Amino acid sequence: MQILVTDGSLARTRVLQLSRLRLALGVGVLCALLILMSGAIYHTILLKAANEGWPIVSRLVRLVVRDDAAQRDRVMRENLDAMAQRVGEMQAKLVKLEAMGERVSGLAGVKAEERRPLQQQQRPRGGSGGPYLPLEHPSLDELMRALGAMDEAADQHIDVLTLAESRLFESRLKALMVPSTRPLEGEIGSGFGFRSDPITGLAALHTGLDFPADVGAPIVAAAGGVVLASEFHPQYGQLLEIDHGNGLVTRYAHTSKILVKPGDLVRRGQVVAQVGTTGRSTGPHLHFEVLVDNVPQNPAKFLNVPAVPPLAAAVSR
Repeated sequence: MQILVTDGSLARTRVLQLSRLRLALGVGVLCALLILMSGAIYHTILLKAANEGWPIVSRLVRLVVRDDAAQRDRVMRENLDAMAQRVGEMQAKLVKLEAMGERVSGLAGVKAEERRPLQQQQRPRGGSGGPYLPLEHPSLDELMRALGAMDEAADQHIDVLTLAESRLFESRLKALMVPSTRPLEGEIGSGFGFRSDPITGLAALHTGLDFPADVGAPIVAAAGGVVLASEFHPQYGQLLEIDHGNGLVTRYAHTSKILVKPGDLVRRGQVVAQVGTTGRSTGPHLHFEVLVDNVPQNPAKFLNVPAVPPLAAAVSR
């Protein structure tokens, strides 16, 4: 692009060469100047007119500002209403969670007096209840208070469920310590009660269950516990005793080999010994006893098997 510049009839003509790049740069600079000028006019004239109350300009500016503020308020109100709806839904879920927590804690054995301090803190005096009615067009402060109350209620429900979980684990632990697993598979040869002693023929109390089996057959722990004794006894032969806590002890007698030692922790179903015929025995078998506070109990009640009569008919003393 060429621009001819002349000054008078006799003056020399000047020629300006403008490339496309220079032309684009010039247009860009011109636009920037126009934007800066517009900004300056807005700040110096429009804002000044609005502040000083010029008749026409100030009214136009106020209309624009008012419309912008109204739009922001409308968007904020829509967001607050949406948050209020979500808060209402979450509060309804917390009510269901509270009812579920009470049922679970009841099943877990958590007594009402244990939850009473929490309930007194959570519920006002004089009774409460009724359906939940969400706030209509709540403010931000009201929503924040509602969220804070929900957070506190959620923590309380977590505490209740944690206590219930602890009680359930406690019940499961107690169940694991009860000797309810058969120490040896197979039929029971002689049950708990009075019988004719197989050696002397006199009436005597048989304090356990006899499980006939081949020598070397594996014997498992009837429940988890701690090995209390592993020794030779004149009547029981190679004797193993396992302590299950709360005064509950199991005995495994006449074994040929004991695979654990005192102080060992054993789990339910773990192989702890092998069948034998040591001690006062007429043949290979396992003599299994359950004692509570050193008092022999009928193992059939713990193993959940039908009551088995002694080997021989009872004889009066």
